[in-house]
Amino acid sequence: MPGTTTWPPRLLVVGLGNLPYPNTRHSVGHVIVDALAARFGIHMSINRSVGGFIGHSDVLSFSDDIVSLALFKPKPLMNITGPSVASALRNTVKLPASMVVVHDSLDHKVKVLSVKLGGSANGHNGVRSVIDALGANADFYRFRIGIGRDRAVDPAKYVLSDMPLDELLHWNGVGLDRVCSELGRIASRDRAIRHPGT
Repeated sequence: MPGTTTWPPRLLVVGLGNLPYPNTRHSVGHVIVDALAARFGIHMSINRSVGGFIGHSDVLSFSDDIVSLALFKPKPLMNITGPSVASALRNTVKLPASMVVVHDSLDHKVKVLSVKLGGSANGHNGVRSVIDALGANADFYRFRIGIGRDRAVDPAKYVLSDMPLDELLHWNGVGLDRVCSELGRIASRDRAIRHPGT
């Protein structure tokens, strides 16, 4: 409508991981948030009120869309990360459907990105903590990042092992391109939710 201001869609991207164990398979969510921050020049700084590192840029280009993007890396360890994520959500985009949680997945092949909206935690303790902190509201996006599995290695040890260099390079390159493409699609849906009819 003439004279109507249409604000850009808003997204919060949360990378799950353990800050004391950077660049491990379990911290691939942190790796991807750091890669997004580097690509778009977003400065991440500690925010003690929300419990983690947060950064924001008013306008970013994902494909042909412009979005207002917040990035967040929780400071608490993975299994108790929910309250800080809920706090970041309240202080940024408000709507769970405007939040993307990036986390590792043993059930997906290496370098695979699988997008999911809602549903159970599928055994991922970090995602379960987020759902619990949101009052059992699971209506947020998950970017499940495939790390594969080694049947000969205990899963707890496997996820805390260092990511191979080729995987790190992937999620800073063509893998990040795919992440950005999917964020663009979600941003378009967010615009429709916040500004129906535009």
